[in-house]
Amino acid sequence: MHLAYDLLDDWDALILVDALPCQGSPGTLHVFEADFAGLPGPAGLDAHAMDPAAVFAGLTALGGAPPYTVVIGCEVETVADGIGLSDSVTAAIPGAVAAIEAATARLANREV
Repeated sequence: MHLAYDLLDDWDALILVDALPCQGSPGTLHVFEADFAGLPGPAGLDAHAMDPAAVFAGLTALGGAPPYTVVIGCEVETVADGIGLSDSVTAAIPGAVAAIEAATARLANREV
């Protein structure tokens, strides 16, 4: 919920880096603009919800609106309990860093 509260401030944009469900290719990066049109309406606040949809629903429930958001996601190999990243996700880190740098550069040159 900290992110939802932080987004109540006047932000022009957000780069969200997150894990994505595996669609058959662990370590694959996906970069896309968030589409808030399909989000459910405001619901009760859940301070323990961890997924971005819950964060943005919480933001809406608090009276805020999400900023323009670029998502950089990496398909996970496993969601089993453990410490550390899988080899496929670890191998994706340089590409994720490059994607973050590219998104930051695009946002820096974007008219708001």
